[in-house]
Amino acid sequence: MNLDILIFDMDGVLIDVSKSYRKTIQRTIQIYLESCLGFKKRGRRGRITDEEISLFKTAGGFNNDWDLTSGLLLYLLSLSGILPLPKRKRFSSIPEVVSYLTTKASRIRQKTTTPLKRKDLLFFLRKIKSNGGGLKGIRRILGASWEGWLYGVGDPGRENLLKRIFQEIYLGRMFAHQYHLRPIFYKGEGLYLQERPLIHRKILSALRKRARMGIASGRPRFEAELALRRFRLHPYFDSMVTLNECEAEENHIFRSTGKKIGCSKPHPYSILRVVQEIGIPNPHCAYVGDVVDDMLAVRAAKKYLQILAIGFLSSHRHKKIERESLIKAGADMVFENPEQLLGLVS
Repeated sequence: MNLDILIFDMDGVLIDVSKSYRKTIQRTIQIYLESCLGFKKRGRRGRITDEEISLFKTAGGFNNDWDLTSGLLLYLLSLSGILPLPKRKRFSSIPEVVSYLTTKASRIRQKTTTPLKRKDLLFFLRKIKSNGGGLKGIRRILGASWEGWLYGVGDPGRENLLKRIFQEIYLGRMFAHQYHLRPIFYKGEGLYLQERPLIHRKILSALRKRARMGIASGRPRFEAELALRRFRLHPYFDSMVTLNECEAEENHIFRSTGKKIGCSKPHPYSILRVVQEIGIPNPHCAYVGDVVDDMLAVRAAKKYLQILAIGFLSSHRHKKIERESLIKAGADMVFENPEQLLGLVS
């Protein structure tokens, strides 16, 4: 095809995050349940699996890994046997949050916590999807029953316990540099060091000779830049739009109209912004993404652009389910091998 602009998602497309973000999700949940809520250690059998993370993403609305971790925690809490706690309190520091949760959990939790069985996961995910996807869908299903156990909003220096744990694990020694806070929960190497490129630079170089290229990612800009520098990918891309730009646009819309609109995928803003920054009039475009929200974002962008939605499956074990979810969300084609892109772009 005669493409002018080829746009990539980063996680799961350009970068293998199976041992970074996905392991960070798993460890965050483990620390939150065991260290902050006092759940018994259950070993590997009791942890969230890679497959469950992948399946959760098929419900849509979980482009942000902090939201995905929050959703998984709410789901597990609803199965755990711990009594509901519908309201959150306000705190000024993370140690205060942890102290409150630990004390509260020890007083009202059942003496033996029910095993976290997930036999009805696919049914639960269908319900999430039918209720709009993401955290909004989970909250419509569960109501506010377990919200008081989940501190995942706001400043990681004050009361966003989930984000604090997550960022400490992912960034490791970079955490203090980026957030100007001392780590509390994790002091090892950051799991970002476990990332590897999924598309070889030779392929990117060949593609770059045929089309202009950009990135539309849900990562914070600092973490996206971290990957580009580590793998020397900067020369191949003319534009990159990240979570920071989406949040800035959300704030602009709110100041201008008073409306709260989320501009992260599945909203098409990041894709449209990349095309705008590259600056080719009336371009033929394609976007390569690996999750439902990517395809939904392209579907929304089609109102404004000539653009193809390309689903990408790298190493997922539930490929049949994920392929079907990508196609239902609007994928025009689904690839499993990055070399297939070379056959697409003339």
